[in-house]
Amino acid sequence: MTRRIDHLVLAVHDLAAAAHFYEQLGFLVGARNRHPWGTENHIIQFRSSFLELIVVADDDLIPPHAPGRFSFGAFVRDYLARREGLAMLVLDGQDADADAAAFAAAGIGDFEPFTFERSGTAADGTPTRVAFSLAFARDERLPEAGFFTCQQHYPEAFWNPALQQRPNGAQNVTAVTLSTPHPDRFDRFFTNFTGVTPSEGTATFPSTEAERSG
Repeated sequence: MTRRIDHLVLAVHDLAAAAHFYEQLGFLVGARNRHPWGTENHIIQFRSSFLELIVVADDDLIPPHAPGRFSFGAFVRDYLARREGLAMLVLDGQDADADAAAFAAAGIGDFEPFTFERSGTAADGTPTRVAFSLAFARDERLPEAGFFTCQQHYPEAFWNPALQQRPNGAQNVTAVTLSTPHPDRFDRFFTNFTGVTPSEGTATFPSTEAERSG
């Protein structure tokens, strides 16, 4: 199954400054959200994908990595110790348990799915809850890049047409580029992670609203 680009995780040191920067670029930045493991984010939503601006807000709440468990917060913290920027590529997930099992069978991840909920805002502006299950993949040759699929349990509570309007006219995230001297060395990993077999160093993802789950 070919997986759609769900979102990009952009790690920053100053979340307010990053939000202001993207607003100046003509993006509509959503409300600030808090995760129970010590990170906070803003969402910039498109038709079938989004950008996640994320910061470490409370290092004491971040759980460590453990055998069979990938710590999202620890990855973001360690990434920010080196740089800011695109830290994780996230693809759409329909079944996090199945994705985790497939990644383990392919030898690109042996992590338990991670499920969490947070408060959100419905399309009519009323408070709601959103829930996600994450299945992580890993290539040890790319230690500073994170990969996972994201299953949304209540997509109707997350996707909000009012948050998809922006002055700059940007419509969607349609491509991500990995720059490496030997891209063919990563064909197996990306084929198993994305469901796409690379051709001449490139792979195309579905990204239209009609292909979005939910």
